[in-house]
Amino acid sequence: MHSHARTLFTAVAFSLLAAPAIAQQPTSSQQPAGLMGELVKDVTDVQGKLIALARELPSPALEWRPGDGVRSTGEVLLHIAADNYLLPIGVGVPAPASTGISIGDFSTLTTFETQRLSREAMIASLDTSFAHLVAAMSATTPARLDETITFFGQEMTVLQLWVLTTGHLHEHLGQLIAYTRTNGIAPPWSRPAQ
Repeated sequence: MHSHARTLFTAVAFSLLAAPAIAQQPTSSQQPAGLMGELVKDVTDVQGKLIALARELPSPALEWRPGDGVRSTGEVLLHIAADNYLLPIGVGVPAPASTGISIGDFSTLTTFETQRLSREAMIASLDTSFAHLVAAMSATTPARLDETITFFGQEMTVLQLWVLTTGHLHEHLGQLIAYTRTNGIAPPWSRPAQ
């Protein structure tokens, strides 16, 4: 395993231990066992936090961006959704045709990320994208984890793709926590109990 992937894997492993679950977790019959089960559990935790953050934001806050040329809050949410559809393509799970997302044309990602949606539609889109991602991850058998794939012109294992995916989600969760705090909104899970 390359040092970057090993570092990312270690970071994700520690986050699995530290992150409290707020989303309803799949039952043991739905969730794969072993390492993939832990990654799926972590992804569903991030899903719950992202959905909770999105629900806290008033619609105007979705247009906020920290500077010119930087994604708005809403664009970050849709970027996450777009990648939840894109990354499973690496293991042979195509994005639903309704998304318009294609691995061969990155403009399809930009189109998806910059679509104008209501707050409720954006949350629904994000939630649906997580269902797609979790289904793809859950279908990954232990035998496939060491399989080498080529994705974005790079060779990696299926496990590396899923670790990269999980790290990507944590990266954007942190970004959105900073965005919301900058706008005076604390994440619901970090507020004192009432």
